[in-house]
Amino acid sequence: MNEWTSLRNSKKYQEQNLKDEEKQREAEHASKKHRVILVAYLLSALDMSCLFMQISTIPYLAKNLGLDSIGFGSLQTTFGVLQLIGGPVFGRFSDQFGVRAALTLSFLSGSLFYLLLGISTNIPLLFMSRIPSLFMHGLPGAQMVVTNWTTPTERAGALGKFGLCMGLGMIVGSSLGGFLATKFGLKFPTFVALTGNLLSIPAVLVYIPPRTEPDGGGTQANPSKASSVFNIREIMRLMRLPGVMPIFTIKLLSGLPVGLFMIMFAVISINFFGLDPEQSGYLLSYFGVIQMGMQAFVIGRLTKRYSDGSLLLVSVAVSSAVGVAMALMGNVFHFCVIAIPLVFALAILAVITDSILTKSVPSSDTGGMLGICASIHPLTRTVGPTIGGILFQRFGVSSFGCLHFTINVILVIYLLRRKYHPKGQKRE
Repeated sequence: MNEWTSLRNSKKYQEQNLKDEEKQREAEHASKKHRVILVAYLLSALDMSCLFMQISTIPYLAKNLGLDSIGFGSLQTTFGVLQLIGGPVFGRFSDQFGVRAALTLSFLSGSLFYLLLGISTNIPLLFMSRIPSLFMHGLPGAQMVVTNWTTPTERAGALGKFGLCMGLGMIVGSSLGGFLATKFGLKFPTFVALTGNLLSIPAVLVYIPPRTEPDGGGTQANPSKASSVFNIREIMRLMRLPGVMPIFTIKLLSGLPVGLFMIMFAVISINFFGLDPEQSGYLLSYFGVIQMGMQAFVIGRLTKRYSDGSLLLVSVAVSSAVGVAMALMGNVFHFCVIAIPLVFALAILAVITDSILTKSVPSSDTGGMLGICASIHPLTRTVGPTIGGILFQRFGVSSFGCLHFTINVILVIYLLRRKYHPKGQKRE
């Protein structure tokens, strides 16, 4: 009897130990997940800050080197083409070699980008500085980390928090870039951005795990069993998956007019609003404040209460109304008012479309899909200088609003005809 009691107590003790060990593993996993996601957000904010330092000063640096408006458009187009090509390739690289390798590549490329830009003393070197931007995809890389470490139900909210990172980057990068350029010269912000990218590399190597998934269920990067990162067929395979192409098209078209407007923003700031570099930087910082406010108090709550399909419809509907307001805009104060619903619509569009698209592909292909999504902005930057320049010169600032209204009204009609039910799926 005593032996039986001892054996039973021993089994209970072992079971309790197993439960305690399981709880400890779950706690360690939760702590690791929180740390990895937090580092991804911080890296994204730093990357955006460095990028906006460059955006706020590059028009004036190019002008000082003797580049006219046509040449500056070509410079922007070069940057857009390289990013357009590099986005899907970067995503495929991440799927095959792991997110840590991809982020390291991104920040190494960024370091070379800012170094060449900082030592540019002539126009050919200025154009050469664009080449490393082929693999500069810090934001998509951080999104890949978060996507792999969250469940589908958590994904929209988790991806939405990148709006905070982008807003912080716009505020810090734009205001700091304009201030440093005014006080210490146009190239000083470039070297600050270089330092930020160099510091990001050890952070990636220390805090981002080599595996693409946290639970060990995913595969470790193994390029030998995968096709080339430059395989166009694999990229097209993702685009042909059910539901991918319509959402990708909406993502592209809905934000296109605003993308054209932002590409011409430096020119519009000077010629239409009459702003200097520092004031232009502060205006971009204002955008960042709105972006952070929307994400902190609005977008997260909406993604928890409403379906992806409903929010997508709201986004394009608000965008169509914003188009009317932009067409009637007359000064910088009007623009500051319009910016609030504009940022709201764009923030929802970015979060919801990324969430829907990553849910539409296998977990092993989320990097590739986010890489394809990341190519939308470069595509806009590629065609933007030409189209935006024609619209601004021939029809004025109001043309951007008219185009924005027209496209988004068509998309509203399309979504209504598709008849999304409350859970965001199309009725058959």
